[in-house]
Amino acid sequence: MASSKRSDSPPLNPRTTSYEFLGPPGAFAITFGVPFLAYALYFACNESSGACPPPIPTLLPSLQQAVTDPAFWWKLWDPKAFTLYYSWYAFCVVAWAVLPGDWVQGSQLRNGKHQKYKINAFSTCLLALGLSTGYILRFGVESFTFFYDHWIGFTSAALSMSVLQGLLWYALSFQQGKLLALGGNSGNPIYDFYIGRELNPTVGSLDVKSFNELRPGMILWLLIDISMACEQATRLAGHVTDSMLLVLFFQGLYIIDALYNEPAIFTTMDIVSDGFGFMLSVGDLLWVPFVYSLQARYLAFNPKDLGYAKSAAIVGVNFLGYYIFRTANNEKNVFRNGNNPKNLTYITTERGSKLLTSGWWGRSRHPNYFGDILMALAWSLPTGFDTPVTYFYVIYFGVLLIHRQRRDDENCEKKYGKDWHRYVKLVPYRIIPYIY
Repeated sequence: MASSKRSDSPPLNPRTTSYEFLGPPGAFAITFGVPFLAYALYFACNESSGACPPPIPTLLPSLQQAVTDPAFWWKLWDPKAFTLYYSWYAFCVVAWAVLPGDWVQGSQLRNGKHQKYKINAFSTCLLALGLSTGYILRFGVESFTFFYDHWIGFTSAALSMSVLQGLLWYALSFQQGKLLALGGNSGNPIYDFYIGRELNPTVGSLDVKSFNELRPGMILWLLIDISMACEQATRLAGHVTDSMLLVLFFQGLYIIDALYNEPAIFTTMDIVSDGFGFMLSVGDLLWVPFVYSLQARYLAFNPKDLGYAKSAAIVGVNFLGYYIFRTANNEKNVFRNGNNPKNLTYITTERGSKLLTSGWWGRSRHPNYFGDILMALAWSLPTGFDTPVTYFYVIYFGVLLIHRQRRDDENCEKKYGKDWHRYVKLVPYRIIPYIY
């Protein structure tokens, strides 16, 4: 009788029957496309490229000349940058282990267990900032420009770490007893490697996915921005423009806020449902620090002074986005913890879940994404309008958030069924109230 019940229960790791990103062909294209774009954004926008971007008639001949030259490929390998990057990653691991931090319990997993997370990303950042500040004060701003000087080498080092982790955790996911992501067990190696097969890779008590989400890439992004400001100060005899200060302040605030509110990520789709594969490793370790810092890198070699009026307007855009982003997330987190100080209205689904229908979450189904988009725009506005390249982040981020919104809505429709349709009628707007 007991064995009959066990056989009738659904398998713990069912086979994935539907694809995202157009399936294996899309996963293959993105696996190569993301690193290509990271390199392309550098080669298309640097002080030796002739323009930002270079004149279109020269692009193809320059590309053909570069890829057929062995010296070009050797420049991607920079022993100093590789050593520094891998040392940085080791520093983050040691800081996670040594620095004190509370342990919190994540959402219940399909196997009935809970993943536990150590909260010390913010203190890791403070330690890194303290050491960097001491280094700059001791050796001068010109000593902290090595990210600018070795950009391609650092990019290659981050890519190598992303590939290594993607391959490692894909291979280890075939060990007995692993809990797999529902979306990453298709049986197609290209797709599963990209999307992530194992839900929560763990080394001892270190959760690899949440560790990579906030520490090595996110904190490095801030250090790179500081390095770009040092590069600009070195060129301008110690002066840092107001545009660079705005970018550094906006992005620094965003990063520190994310690290300080570390527990908030444990309810996100990345942590709860996505497996850890190349998609997350390359996003966390390569894309975030070396693409999101594009505006600071541009201003390092193309300084701009905006003046008080323009600076104030840009600050207003950023803080409007930050206010929407933070208050919306806080509203959701407080409600999920069983509190409702604002007396927000909600519907209760047949599964027992509660979906907010007032407050920020009554204005749109993803109001935090709206705040994200406004902040992304504010990060690009200090670069002016001489080039569209520095607005790549806004366009990319908008597309990314719309894709995430559609993924989330599809998952919620499967999860809640007719209750989701009732909720959508009450909250019709997806991201931007009254527009989309």
